Amino acid sequence: MTTALFLTIIEAILPILVTLGLGYLAAWRRDFDSHQAGVLIRLVMLYALPLALLASILSTPRERVLAAGPLAVLILIAMLGVYVLLFAFLRWGLGRKQGEAALISMTVTGPSVPFIGIPVLGQLFGPTSAVPISVASLIMNLCQIPLTLILMNHDQQRQQRQDDAPPTWQATLRELGGHLLHSCREPVVWAPMLAFVMVLAGIHLPLPLKSSLQLLGHATGGTALFASGVVLCARQVRFNLPVGLMVLGRTILIPLGVCALAFLWRLPSLTLQEGVLAMAMPSAAMNVILAMRYHMMEREIASVLFFGTISSIFTLAFFIWLTHS
Repeated sequence: MTTALFLTIIEAILPILVTLGLGYLAAWRRDFDSHQAGVLIRLVMLYALPLALLASILSTPRERVLAAGPLAVLILIAMLGVYVLLFAFLRWGLGRKQGEAALISMTVTGPSVPFIGIPVLGQLFGPTSAVPISVASLIMNLCQIPLTLILMNHDQQRQQRQDDAPPTWQATLRELGGHLLHSCREPVVWAPMLAFVMVLAGIHLPLPLKSSLQLLGHATGGTALFASGVVLCARQVRFNLPVGLMVLGRTILIPLGVCALAFLWRLPSLTLQEGVLAMAMPSAAMNVILAMRYHMMEREIASVLFFGTISSIFTLAFFIWLTHS
């Protein structure tokens, strides 16, 4: 490993370790609790992250946005394609409950790109990192979360009715439409979509206005990581075989698969690097929120978040080395 590559890894990973540690310390000292961490996460998702994505995409050259098709396909396969295959295997291969199969699939295929991706990818790729972050955020909010909510809602309603009668397809379509409409109203969805349209149309913001958007946007990575550290300290976690398998799939197997696909398709090195590192992020905190909302596998999903985030310090370093070698 060259000195330059070693310094690159340190510059990308060290901020994660320090900021997570500060959040963990703050929770241990009882300066912050999980409720206050939720407020910080809400700040990030409603304001800081949308502004960061908007400003970064508007700083990305139009040619880079137009060439992002292969990267979007890689991320779509890793997040949605693997989700469907894993759900089918868990539901009909292993006989897991529908809600559990959906939650596990979301946990394994839903990376924390908006949180950890900002400091890591931003450090490595600059403003162009907004492209993989935006694509992953859109897939999660428009596809994964609505699909998971529908499957978990159906499972919960079936248990309450104590029968196995499946809901009608009309009810399923109405529910899916409601979740999609709700997702499109979220700033983290429409802000990057608006920015993509503006870039493709050749519309540019004045520099003072763009700098104004970046002021709060710069707080995204640090605030999200600090809140994640608070959440990690607040959960009673436990390591077991299912937790280990979910962490293995999330932080190692999926990015390795993306790397293999990018290599087989002979994609440019930048596309390979962005795709692999975006998919090497640990599980998203949204999965813990879903587990708590439906009172399903709460300790297991929180444990995946904890051990996945800690181990990602090493796995991300490995994938940075692998893709930059």
